[in-house]
Amino acid sequence: MAILALIPGLLAAYFAWLRSPQFAFINVYIPALLLMPDYYRWMAPGLPDPTANQAAALAIFIVFLIRGAPGYWFSFYDLVVISFAATIAISEYRATNYSDAQNLMFSTLTGMVIPYVLAKSLVEPLGLRVEFAKRIVICLVIVATLCLYESRFGVNPWQKWLGPFFSGQGLGWIITFRWGLARTAGPYGHAILAGIMMVAGYRIQRWLEWSGAWTQPRHPLLKWLPWPPISEARFYTLAMLVGAILTMVKGPWLAGIVAAVVVSIGRMRDRRIGVGILLVFLLGICLPGFIGFLQWAGVGRENALTENQETAAYRLELITNYIDIAKEQMYFGWGSNTWPKVPGQESIDNYYLLLFLMHGLIALTLYLIILIGMAIRLIFHAMRQPNPLPLGSSLAFTLAGVYVCYIISVATVYMGNQTIALLFLVTGWAEGYMRVGQEQAVPGTGPAQPAQPPPLFRFRRILD
Repeated sequence: MAILALIPGLLAAYFAWLRSPQFAFINVYIPALLLMPDYYRWMAPGLPDPTANQAAALAIFIVFLIRGAPGYWFSFYDLVVISFAATIAISEYRATNYSDAQNLMFSTLTGMVIPYVLAKSLVEPLGLRVEFAKRIVICLVIVATLCLYESRFGVNPWQKWLGPFFSGQGLGWIITFRWGLARTAGPYGHAILAGIMMVAGYRIQRWLEWSGAWTQPRHPLLKWLPWPPISEARFYTLAMLVGAILTMVKGPWLAGIVAAVVVSIGRMRDRRIGVGILLVFLLGICLPGFIGFLQWAGVGRENALTENQETAAYRLELITNYIDIAKEQMYFGWGSNTWPKVPGQESIDNYYLLLFLMHGLIALTLYLIILIGMAIRLIFHAMRQPNPLPLGSSLAFTLAGVYVCYIISVATVYMGNQTIALLFLVTGWAEGYMRVGQEQAVPGTGPAQPAQPPPLFRFRRILD
């Protein structure tokens, strides 16, 4: 029954061919990515084992190429993304062999390169910015709603309902608890990954709300109630916020706070003041806080007084214990599953260190160029543009905020499953946005146009 994972691929091929690649991308691929677990796949002997979103991505990409790659153009970041994916594939091949590495190679193609190219080509160049963002938000709101069940009963509904069709798969993804409550993971495997997805999605939804993209004065689900008088936009915002809270993950929460400070610059009439506030925040609060954290965590696990301090000490000890091991295979790493394990520290809760360990310095450098480089480019791009109206509708600051969410989150956790594809979707979207250069999100929400003078005559007389 695991062959059911191919259904999104068949639907994607059908709609991409009969309608368009962009229609299938938004209406099949995005739901498959955000609503279907990435740990369920079709096991094909001798072939790569595709997940639902990988099958959909590959099908759309093939039709996209047949149709002449509409909207695509070459840019420098194409080389960065392709090099990053290729470095990981080469690293794995060197560490193992082709039969063991083929699934990872297939995953880098369908989870990094193809999402990046499709988002870059089909969203901004074809004017689908708002529709693309809305589809992401609606899918994540569905996940947040189902996570209420997971939080209440401590049972993952995706594993409960889909698990019987994928016998023996996904059993390693278990529900974890904090403060006596279930940390919701949704279809993303772990609460940490769900937290990254929800915080990134929250930033996209806030941009939609500030841009006036949602037009319903009251959400349809609440229109029959005398209360609360909540708009469609605010309903989705609250749903995303609840979804992020239910994950109970401190790293993505912290990332979301810092991202909110970055995005707030785009809501100020004088952005120079906002940049000054950001610098004060980073140098006056974040830097001293980071130094204090190092001192607090540096006591070691054996001297920790609380569970939080012990966890922080564990993460600090990871760097000390693994950095020399990573340097032994400096450039291409040890491979995904073949790196030496330090007893008692098999879980590496720092994706920068883990990437260095698994795939080497080249992959880590390219990854930092994607994360930090794109965030800086977006901020500089926004600062060169006129301040769009309504305030908060700057897509550049919103996407920069998403990168900030990743930059901080993966310093405390790892990046896997759908969080990878979402990052490269955002990267392709950002690249397309900076190329197209259109700032206004929703027609009619910008500055008022000057009124046209009234016509001289309201009718014309025709003489036969």
